[in-house]
Amino acid sequence: MAPPPASGTVSQRLLALAQTLQFGWHLTLLISTLRYGLSYITFNWNSNWAAFSYRTAFVAAAATYGIVVFKAFRAHARAQSSPLALAGDENVQYLAMALVWLFARQVPLAVLPFTVYSVFHVASYTRQNILPILQPAAPSPAGTSPSARPPTKPSPFSDSIKSFVSSYYKPSMKLVAILEIALWFRVFFSALTFTKGSWILLFIYSAFLRARFSQSEHVEGMFRHLTARVDSALANQNTPPAARQGWEAVKGGLGQFAEITDLKKYISGAPTQPKKAQ
Repeated sequence: MAPPPASGTVSQRLLALAQTLQFGWHLTLLISTLRYGLSYITFNWNSNWAAFSYRTAFVAAAATYGIVVFKAFRAHARAQSSPLALAGDENVQYLAMALVWLFARQVPLAVLPFTVYSVFHVASYTRQNILPILQPAAPSPAGTSPSARPPTKPSPFSDSIKSFVSSYYKPSMKLVAILEIALWFRVFFSALTFTKGSWILLFIYSAFLRARFSQSEHVEGMFRHLTARVDSALANQNTPPAARQGWEAVKGGLGQFAEITDLKKYISGAPTQPKKAQ
């Protein structure tokens, strides 16, 4: 959605800004996550407020990705792309997972990856759209051409936000990769205890994480880092041969699973795209 016009009073401009739904839902997600975190700090994670904050966070996450998917769906419809190609879109995958977490039992770790993305969306939107509305450029004298207007000097707060995004975006995407992999182990251990619905959740989340491995260089890099760590640990001469053989069997099985579940093989005419840095 285009930013609201910079004309009118501050209240009118802020009212127009409030119509930008995606920003509002990202902000709602952050507030809900903070409220949910406060419940944990105060040992009230089973309270009604905690449950409400948790569900609201995922309603907001589903809404934010739903807006993006709706725009992408219209673009795919015009391009007459296959439904499988649309399913390979990472925004569709995050929308699906947000809906899954919304209706599944509470897993606090699941909120954090969405929260990291929302932090950067809110920060960037604040710098690009909100600050210029709160601090509009001074009007030029009558008869002055646009090219003769002096450049608008960004506020120190705008520079701080830009520096924050530039400095912490890549480390934060690595953090998201760690959180998403750690979340798989959290779901896996729940499945081992036969928690209700945990095996279905494990299947769904494994498919999601497989897609992230294919699309995110950070997720792939973290998997390779973990694999190298295990290889190094098992290379010790004191490691039983059965343990090394078991690990090699696991790696082989995972490799075959990755090959079979590669969506690019099933999307006819899909161009090979570089993995995104997220």
